[in-house]
Amino acid sequence: MKEISKSYSEAIGLIRSAILKSRYRAAALANKELLSLYYGIGKFISENSRNGFWGTGAINAISKRLQQELPGLRGFSAVNMKNMRLFFEAWVDEISTISNRPSVADEFRQLPTDELLLNTDLKKFVSIGFTHHITIINNIKLREERLFYIDRCASEFWSVENLKYHLKSDLYAKQGALPNNFQTTILDKDLQRKALMSFKDEYLLDFVNIESPDEEPDERVLESEIVNNIKKFIMSLGKNFSFIGNQYRMIVEGEEYFVDLLFFNRQLQCLVAFDLKRGKFKPEYLGKMNFYLSALDDLVRLPHENVSIGIILCKTQKQKTVEYAFRDMSKPMGVAIYKTASELPPEYRNILPDAEKLKELM
Repeated sequence: MKEISKSYSEAIGLIRSAILKSRYRAAALANKELLSLYYGIGKFISENSRNGFWGTGAINAISKRLQQELPGLRGFSAVNMKNMRLFFEAWVDEISTISNRPSVADEFRQLPTDELLLNTDLKKFVSIGFTHHITIINNIKLREERLFYIDRCASEFWSVENLKYHLKSDLYAKQGALPNNFQTTILDKDLQRKALMSFKDEYLLDFVNIESPDEEPDERVLESEIVNNIKKFIMSLGKNFSFIGNQYRMIVEGEEYFVDLLFFNRQLQCLVAFDLKRGKFKPEYLGKMNFYLSALDDLVRLPHENVSIGIILCKTQKQKTVEYAFRDMSKPMGVAIYKTASELPPEYRNILPDAEKLKELM
C-alpha cells in the first residue's frame, strides 16, 4: 500500500509540474501575442494620426465604435490605444524597417522580434506586461535605462507596484554608487562586483512617517517602522535578501551586543548587518560595525558562507569623511543614507486638521 501511495505521489508531482509549466508557457505566449497586437495597432495608429490623415477625435471615435461592435471588449479605451501608439513609437527606431506587407492586417499579426535590434534578451522584452512597458516608457527617456528596468522586471518578476517603487527610488542611478571599502576587504573580484551591485547609496523609506518634517526619527522609531514594514524594506533593498531579525543578540565574553537589523543575502552567501543612525555619519560608527562583523563571522557565520558585510544607514554623509574612516578597516562595510516620507507641500499643510482637532471630530 505504501508503494502505491509513493507511486501516486510521484505521479501527482509529475502531472502538477507539467501543468504549471504548460500554464507558464501559455501565459508567456499570450503576453507575447498581446504585445505583438498592441505594437501592430500602435504602428497603424501612429502612421495615420501623426500625418494628418485622421482628425483629432479619431482615436476616441474608433475606441467607442469597437466597444459597440465587440461588447465587453477590454483594453481598447482611447487612452490605451494612445499607449499602443506610444509603445510603437518608443521602440520603432530599434526595429529595422518592415516592408512588402500585403495588408494592414499583417501589421497586427506579430511583433517582429526577429528584426529587433535591442541589445537585450528578447525573451525578457516580450515576457513583461504591457502596463510594465508603458510605465517604463512614461518615466524613463534613456534607452539603456529602459532596458535596465525591462531586464530587472523580467529577471526578478517585479509587479507594476514594485517597478513604480524602484523608479521612484531611482534604482538605475543608485546601483553601484555605495561608498564602501569592498575593494580592499573582499579579495574575490566576482564577489566584490556582486557586493557593490547589491547595495545602493540611498534608500527611500517612504513608509516611515514622523509628526514633523523637521524632526529626525529616533533609531528605535526608525527600526520599529522598518520591522513593521519589513516587506517594503526588503523591496527597497532588492532581490536575494532574507530577514533574520532585529536587535540580533550576540554574547562576547559574557556581555550582550545587539545588531539593529540582520539579513542574509543568497547571491552573496553572507550575513548583512545594518546599523541605523538618526543623523549624519560619524567615523566612530565604523569601529562599532567592525566589531559586530568580527563577532558575526566567529559566532554566527556558517563554514560555507562568505564574510559578513555591514551597512551604516544614516541620514546624511560626507564623502571625504567616509573615505578617511574606511582606511585600515578590515571588514567589508558601506555607508548609505535614507529618506523618509516627503513633507506635504506648503499649500496643502493647512488643509488637513491637526491631531487634536481630529480627536475632537472622532
